[in-house]
Amino acid sequence: MKSKNTFAVIFFTRKSRSNPEELSIYVRITVSGKRSEISLKRAVLVKDWDSNKSRARGSSMKVKALNTYLDEVFGKLLNCHKELLFEDAIVSSDSIKSRYLGEDETSKTLRDLVSYHHDKMGTVLKPGTMKNYYTTERYLYEFLQSKRKSKDIYLKQLNYEFITDFEYYLRHYKNSKKELMLSNNGVMKHLERFKKILNLGVKLEWMLKNPFSQFKLKYNKYDRAYLTERELKILESTEFKSERLERVKDCFIFSCYTGLSYVDVKELTVANIVRGIDNNLWIYTKREKTDENVKVPVLPKALDIIKKYSQDKILNKTGNLLPISSNQKTNSYLKEIAADCGIYKNLTFHVARHTFATTVMLSNGVPIETVSKLLGHTKLTTTQIYARVEESKISKDISSLLERLEDK
Repeated sequence: MKSKNTFAVIFFTRKSRSNPEELSIYVRITVSGKRSEISLKRAVLVKDWDSNKSRARGSSMKVKALNTYLDEVFGKLLNCHKELLFEDAIVSSDSIKSRYLGEDETSKTLRDLVSYHHDKMGTVLKPGTMKNYYTTERYLYEFLQSKRKSKDIYLKQLNYEFITDFEYYLRHYKNSKKELMLSNNGVMKHLERFKKILNLGVKLEWMLKNPFSQFKLKYNKYDRAYLTERELKILESTEFKSERLERVKDCFIFSCYTGLSYVDVKELTVANIVRGIDNNLWIYTKREKTDENVKVPVLPKALDIIKKYSQDKILNKTGNLLPISSNQKTNSYLKEIAADCGIYKNLTFHVARHTFATTVMLSNGVPIETVSKLLGHTKLTTTQIYARVEESKISKDISSLLERLEDK
């Protein structure tokens, strides 16, 4: 391959620790501004070293032998550089150093990188996030086996074509029932995770560049589902004879008035309810997904639900704040609740969270910056995706504007 990297080799010295009259000799390899050094285990008298020529000065046999050795080192390093170029391998100061010392390994593969990523990030990322990475890994290996007839591939062989072929594979991936599995955004999520893994490869200098550099991830924008004020009131006023449905309804409404996710509601205990600086009750907790601290005011509707279950014997034993069922059962029961209430939306705790952002907060004039903090978002752009202002709120705002204009 043709290299645009700058490459330089220079000999330099450092003062000897054992003998003040001698200098220890090193060689520095520089590739595109990045350096690696090798101790040559050779010494020269201070008076015999020419720092301008990076060689020993004089005509003695000892000096000639040293300079001959330095010329050999220089030649070997040049050969290492040429070999790496010829092999289409990664050319870096570290790879040349490793080749010279005989410590270099065969070119790294995709499986090497994925394994390294999972080993290092497995204890850093949340289990749910790692589960998604494992799914992406499975798709990658199935793609290699199915389309490339291989179990692995060298990282240096990854290119833009590989990325687009993998994208096509994901878009047309079907399950055993011959049904397409992934939406556009699902495909983009897998590609985004793959891109992050390859970014790690570049940082490790296992790859020269990320083949995603020319690939643009394109997500479709969707209006997030949420309950309108009318739908929320219908849900609140509906009483269920079934205790399981009533409890799930209460937990869902609690999320609508706190913005907490399913897992965050499930983890709540009485200890999370504290008096804030305004002397009102607040929920102090940490988002499971982002590990961000969240402080949410306990609104009256949420407080009513807390009081409703404050004397529950089972909850008093477990320490949990609310009687929340498993995620699978909760989603199943929410379908029944929606049908009974005549709400033609797929109710989930995501919908409750979006309802909090849109119907409870933004539509009542709470600034989006405040909503972002209450939701535990690290970026305002994330909140903007969640939040949609209803037409009724826009109408009210315009009416207020017209009144102010008439008064002028």
